[in-house]
Amino acid sequence: MRKFTTIAASTLSSAVLLGGASAWAEDLTLCWAAWDPANALVELSKEYEAQSGNTMHFEFVPWPNFADRMLNELNSGGKLCDLLIGDSQWIGGGAENGHYVKLNDFFDANSISMDDFAPATVYAYSTWPKGTPNYYALPAMGDANGWFYRKDWFERDDIKAAYKEATGQDLREPQSQKELLQIAQFFQGRDIDGQTRYGAAIFTERGSEGITMGATGALYAWGFKYENTPGEYDMAGAVNSPEAVEALEFYKEFYKTATPPGYTDSYMEQGLDAFKSGQVAMAMNWFAFFPGLYQDPDVGGDKIGFFVNPPQNVAASTLGGQGISVVSYSEHQDAALDYIKWFAQPDVQAKWWSLGGYSCHNSVLNDPGFKDSQPFAADFLEAMGGVQDFWQEPVYAELLLAMQKRLHDYVVADVGTAQEALDLLIEDWTETFEDEGKL
Repeated sequence: MRKFTTIAASTLSSAVLLGGASAWAEDLTLCWAAWDPANALVELSKEYEAQSGNTMHFEFVPWPNFADRMLNELNSGGKLCDLLIGDSQWIGGGAENGHYVKLNDFFDANSISMDDFAPATVYAYSTWPKGTPNYYALPAMGDANGWFYRKDWFERDDIKAAYKEATGQDLREPQSQKELLQIAQFFQGRDIDGQTRYGAAIFTERGSEGITMGATGALYAWGFKYENTPGEYDMAGAVNSPEAVEALEFYKEFYKTATPPGYTDSYMEQGLDAFKSGQVAMAMNWFAFFPGLYQDPDVGGDKIGFFVNPPQNVAASTLGGQGISVVSYSEHQDAALDYIKWFAQPDVQAKWWSLGGYSCHNSVLNDPGFKDSQPFAADFLEAMGGVQDFWQEPVYAELLLAMQKRLHDYVVADVGTAQEALDLLIEDWTETFEDEGKL
C-alpha cells in the first residue's frame, strides 16, 4: 500500500455552547485532497468556527493517494471523516453503497435549492442516478482541465516573427486542438534566452487517473462519447468511433513530438514543475491551480496567460471538481449538516471564490463583475459550460484502471494502435458491466 501523508489544521474554540443552543460544540473532521483550495477552505472555515462554536479539523491527503485512502475509509465504514469532499466519480458508489447521507430532506428543510447552483455542477457533483433530483452532495469546488502559457514569450517580437515564418500564421492563444499542437511543436527544442524549451506539459501518469484526465481533453473535443444511448452501456461505435481514434492518435503525437523528455508518468505536480521551472511554453492542468500560478513570482503576473481547452469538432473540457457530502458513518451528522448549511450561503460562497476556491453558486458566477475578478474567471465560466466527466458508476475505479492501462500502453509504451486500444477498452468495460448485471 502506498504511504500517505496528511496536513492537519485545527483552530479556535473547544467545548463551548453552540450559539444559544443547549448542545455542546463538536469537533468536525473534513477530508479532502491536499492542494491549494484545501488551504483556502481552512481559512474560510475559521468564520464557521467563530459563528458555530464547533472546531474544524482537516485530513488532507496528497492527490496520488487520495482515492485509495478515502475509498478505503468509506468501504470500511470508518468514522474519520464527518464531511468529505469527494471526486465527482464517487457519487454513484457513495449513494448506492450507503456511504453518503441523502440530502434532499435537509435541503428542503433549510431552503437550500439546487437551482441556485450551476446546472453542470449539480448534475456531476450531486445527483444519483445522474440527472435525477436525488442529492448526495452540495456542489463545493467547480473545476475543469484548462491551459496556461508563457504570455511573455508569445508577445516577444522575435518569437512571433519566427512562428510566422515557420507556419505562415500569427502566434496567439490556440483556437483548436490542432493549432495547440502546432504551437507546442514550434516551441519544442527552441532556444529562448540561452535555454532549451519544450512545447507543453500534458498528463501521462498511469497509476491513478492522470493520462485519462489528459487524453479526454482531446477525446471530448473530437466528440468522444461513452455510450451511443445514455444509460444503455452501448459502447461500440462510440468509444471506438473514427473521431475517437483520431483524437487518441493526436494525443500520442502530442506526447511524442511536443513534451519535455522523460515525462512518461506526469500529472498535476510534474506539469506545474515543468512550467514554473521554465521548461515549457504551455501546460494543461486544473483551474484549481490557476490562482496560485498567477501569484507565482517567477512565471505569474504579466508573464502568464490562460485559455480554455480548445475545441476541434466540439467545445468540451474534462470535468474536475467535487461536491461536499456528509459521511453516513459520522457520529456528528447534525453538526456536519450545519457546516453544509453555512457553506451554502451566498456570502460565504463569494468569500470562497475570493480566497481561491471555485464557487459553483449562481450568485457568484452570474455576478456582473465575476468575469473580470480574475484573469482566468471568464475562461472558467466558458469551460464549465462544456464539461464532460468520466463514468460515475459505483465501479468507476475498475473502469478507470482499464482506461489508464489502455491509454498508457498505446500513448507512452507504443503498444498497438489507437483503434486496438479503444477496442480493447470496450472489451474491458463490457466485462465489468456484465459482472455488474448491467449488460
